[in-house]
Amino acid sequence: MPNSERTGPLQDITIIDCTMAYAGPFGTALLADMGANVIKVEPPRGDNFRVVPPFPPDYAHPWKRDDEGVDYGMSFAGVNRNKRSVCLDLKTAADREVLLQLCEQADAVVENMRAGVMDELGVGYDVISARNPKIVYGAVRGYGDPRTGESPYADWPCLDVAGQSAGGLVEASGDLYSLAISDMYPGTLMALGLLAAVHQARSTGVGEFFDVAMYDASMTLLRANIAAYGLTKKLAKPGIRALVPFGLFPASDGRVAIAAPVENHWVHLCTAMGRNDLISDERTSSNRRRAANKEFADAQVAAWTSNLSKQEIVGVLGGKVPVGPANTLAEVFEDPHVAAREILESYQPPGDNPELSLAGSPIKFMNSPTGLYQAPPLLGEHQAEVMAEFGITPSR
Repeated sequence: MPNSERTGPLQDITIIDCTMAYAGPFGTALLADMGANVIKVEPPRGDNFRVVPPFPPDYAHPWKRDDEGVDYGMSFAGVNRNKRSVCLDLKTAADREVLLQLCEQADAVVENMRAGVMDELGVGYDVISARNPKIVYGAVRGYGDPRTGESPYADWPCLDVAGQSAGGLVEASGDLYSLAISDMYPGTLMALGLLAAVHQARSTGVGEFFDVAMYDASMTLLRANIAAYGLTKKLAKPGIRALVPFGLFPASDGRVAIAAPVENHWVHLCTAMGRNDLISDERTSSNRRRAANKEFADAQVAAWTSNLSKQEIVGVLGGKVPVGPANTLAEVFEDPHVAAREILESYQPPGDNPELSLAGSPIKFMNSPTGLYQAPPLLGEHQAEVMAEFGITPSR
């Protein structure tokens, strides 16, 4: 069950979160997990991520909600826990004024709309910073914002698959990542940039605008590839590795990851396999030679692993060689590491629903606990509470 109050080292930071979908909310969730006071500002019909399945059994549609239902799916829940929700229609002057009053008392405001949308609504960086010169304004965009660098694609819409493809990840890896990496990583960089800018603003008394482009963030994940291409001007083929063995190998009940390019790990692996001959074999006696004979080296390892279960392999190699079973989520839920680190946390949603699980914060502090303290919010659930806390009396 969630704690009753915010915990973590960022309790003195207030963030007005105008992001929707995945990239922006992923980043603000990281900050909320560490104690930031995150106020999620949603349009009248709510964040469009609310209607992404799966849904708890007792579910009510966001704009036809009753007080006993849950107006979100679990995708929304995963990136919006530890936040409070208010509902504002920024197309109206009254609600724009409410947003500006919230920003007057905040450390930061973030959004992930296309460049220029907030300006057209009358609540862009220039307007907000005029009301609060100390505020940090962060944006996640597909191709950046003209304030930090013009792009010929600045006004293009962008989703994860486009960011992965344009930024080089697809051709570098050979396929699209099934996880929304070009959403999650830009969101993570946004959280980092926000903390840096707030730190500076508190020192100088002057706020800052910054943005993270999904295209740019995807390129950042390829820094080693880019450095290599800058030297050789050669495109590396997906799957070609300079480290061997380094990858997935078959087990009798699935797959297991083994990484033994370092020579002492290779010796341990060969000993475990009963193949001491491979330690001195001229085809496998060094990582350079194994890379030149990758198919042969990998085949020797696979011949051993394929006759053992994942846990048998881990039982032999664990603590000696970098190894990890390719766990299903069912196996992850039962792993003692997950319990020991408290990386799964449960909460009780409204209505007649069972307790549900969410991934906790992976950032652990010794003296400042992080974790789940606020269930994912219903649409506009905290409207009255937040208005009273900020001393705002809406005009409508």
